[in-house]
Amino acid sequence: FAHALYILLSPKDNFSFEKYTNNNDPNNPWNIATIYRQVFENGTFDPNSYMIQQPDGNTNMFVNFRTALFAMYLFLTGDSSVLTNWPYLDNPALAIMIVLFSFLIVVYLMNLFIGLLNMAIEKDNNRVSYLIQKAEILAEIELFYLLPHQRRWSSWFPEVIHYHANVDKTREKIKEMMEKSDWNYWYTDEIREMKINLLKKLNIQPVDETSLQESLKKVQDKQEISEKSIRQLLEEKQEKSEKSIHQLLAEIHKLQSKS
Repeated sequence: FAHALYILLSPKDNFSFEKYTNNNDPNNPWNIATIYRQVFENGTFDPNSYMIQQPDGNTNMFVNFRTALFAMYLFLTGDSSVLTNWPYLDNPALAIMIVLFSFLIVVYLMNLFIGLLNMAIEKDNNRVSYLIQKAEILAEIELFYLLPHQRRWSSWFPEVIHYHANVDKTREKIKEMMEKSDWNYWYTDEIREMKINLLKKLNIQPVDETSLQESLKKVQDKQEISEKSIRQLLEEKQEKSEKSIHQLLAEIHKLQSKS
């Protein structure tokens, strides 16, 4: 937007802030500076100005591209004075640019950035990250701020710690781990027994690699049995058909010998 308005509002003719420049360029800082005219008693005023406020770099901030960038920053913060030196009815392109800037930058992009920032904060500011940070702080306190006899206090460092978990959330987490195949890693026999006891208490049917292999073996055995039975039936039928063919050939041979 700064580049577009720099092209639209930059002076086309040469000018000087120190010397009055008279031309028809509407973007000339001398033509948009504050003009004072003499007003007569009958209500008319002198068309020729008798006093002009000397312009500076802030009169038309789109003379330089760096000030054009700063002008758009001021407009973003709500300061629209940088664009009030041009009449909007005579400059419809300027009015369109202002409306587009207000809609695309102020309304759309700002709210989009706020939404993305909230999503990033919610993603990082969860329960797990809070507990990890809390554990790191406690570990730092235990390592650097506690005395040796304080580390041996059983009230602060018990041998056994009991945890309480919600049954429904635990059941959902276990089912999720089963679906992702993360539940089948037993590590040791003790942990395996603990997992089996936990599944029994939660009324969840255990699904591990051994049970899957047993069920797969049963299916394969059934398939082998069915294949064997089909082969036997085919062989029996083939033998019966061969015997019947031999009997027919023998009878035909007898009839031919008699004739």
